[in-house]
Amino acid sequence: MASSQGGVGAVTALQSHHYSSGPHWSPGNSQYQHQQQHHTTRSLDRALEDAVCSGILNLSGRKLREYPGMSYDLTDTTQADLSKNRLTEIPPEVCLFAPLESLNLYHNCIKCIPEAIINLQMLTYLDISRNLLSVLPKYLFNLPLKVLLVSNNKLVSIPEEIGKAKELMELDVSCNEIQVLPAQVGRLQALRELNIRKNCLHMLPEELADLPLIRLDFSCNKITEIPPAYRKLRQLQHIILDNNPMQSPPAQICLKGKVHIFKYLNIQACRMDKKPDTLDLPSLGKRCLPQPLTDSMEDFYPTKNHGPDSGIGSDNGDKRLSTTEEQLVEEEEDELKEVLDLRKIAVQLLQQEQQNRYVILSSSSHNLMNTMVRLLKHCSVFRLNSQHGMNPLLSAFTRGSRQEYTSTDPSFTMRRKMEHLREEMEQIGLLRQNIESRLKVLLPDDVGAALMDGVVLCHLANHICPRSVASIHVPSPAVPKLSMAKCRRNVENFLDACKKLGVPQDKLCLPHHILEERGLVKVGVTVQALLDLPTSKSAQLSGV
Repeated sequence: MASSQGGVGAVTALQSHHYSSGPHWSPGNSQYQHQQQHHTTRSLDRALEDAVCSGILNLSGRKLREYPGMSYDLTDTTQADLSKNRLTEIPPEVCLFAPLESLNLYHNCIKCIPEAIINLQMLTYLDISRNLLSVLPKYLFNLPLKVLLVSNNKLVSIPEEIGKAKELMELDVSCNEIQVLPAQVGRLQALRELNIRKNCLHMLPEELADLPLIRLDFSCNKITEIPPAYRKLRQLQHIILDNNPMQSPPAQICLKGKVHIFKYLNIQACRMDKKPDTLDLPSLGKRCLPQPLTDSMEDFYPTKNHGPDSGIGSDNGDKRLSTTEEQLVEEEEDELKEVLDLRKIAVQLLQQEQQNRYVILSSSSHNLMNTMVRLLKHCSVFRLNSQHGMNPLLSAFTRGSRQEYTSTDPSFTMRRKMEHLREEMEQIGLLRQNIESRLKVLLPDDVGAALMDGVVLCHLANHICPRSVASIHVPSPAVPKLSMAKCRRNVENFLDACKKLGVPQDKLCLPHHILEERGLVKVGVTVQALLDLPTSKSAQLSGV
């Protein structure tokens, strides 16, 4: 117990208060404690000496009240861990570490963030959770932060200047006393994870609907409604909303999970807009189209006989929808969902072609357009209207491709082709997510072009196992684009590293899959196999 108090004076106080007549505090024990204190001092000095050499400062869990490294030159430090201490302020010396990229101040007694922190213009990771902060200063958001963790403090608000943190990918403000989330959070176009759990929020800002969120946690608040605009969160994979007095969607729908929540939001949007709005959620939209449909819209939907209580085609559509709301949410109409998926992709391609008629389509997009035309011609649900001629969308695709398509594949089915397209899209999305989450970067929309020069893939291999790729050719301001020879060299180095790290031969892609953007699915298999390697083996190879 004496060693946990941190000093001989504390031992004397405890002895006089509780153990004045006990045998526990003999001179031998005092000598042992002195040796322990000396050992702790030596280990602290060793940690500071190691930091000078490595650039990584680790002083976690030492119950420090003051910064102990003033006699050491640590200005080249890139990572600093001062968590689980008793610091009452961020040490001014740490704010002078210009190359600092990661700062961990978790579980201290810090009450404010000094303005000197703006000197850390390389700082991308800041964890100041479980402290005593009551306000986040405006100048904090002038830093290039990608991860900001400020949970378990005493915050009552978030400043509007948070909108300046354009590179922020993860924000955790859980377990505070925040009452309003500023609309400027909607400007964080790189934000992937938002945790606002256990605050005092009564409503969610609609601006969040424009973000590429993958995970959203607003559980344990006072929120009663999810804005219908949130149906546009197409990349959202996890939504956590328990312990809220939810009214829209009702609690029984929220309990069924994300799919049913988004179906409900789509239905609500249709009712408010009084027009078809399924394009916003092609994978979740169902029978929520009010009558009457125009001739051109009828060509996109199968003819169905609806029952008297279906709520479709009645004069009192709103009332009918409300009485059959639960039924619409629970229905799983796979065929119509595929049609809406197909329609979404087709319309996007058409809009892209109309915006720029002189763009030369790549081989992948051209093949996709050909596939869409075949789908439109062979599927029974996309009927040709004999009175009005060819469907406008189909004829636009046919004119754009300048080719005639005939029914040469009798075994072709819509379900098979749609499943194939969906699987490819999911695998490419998984490839993007794997790379972005590991490297904390944002890839452009064209993933294939971003990986073609091999630079990102080489950095990924070095992230898994440092120095697995000894040299990487990178673009420079003078030569912003690498030559094909350098791109090939990067790609070959990446594949060699994968082979050495233990990626099976059958999961290795070929160089042309990367260089010519012809096999993103196979590249995704290689990357997944690389990430699945056991960490012990990677660390062993790194040590060698």
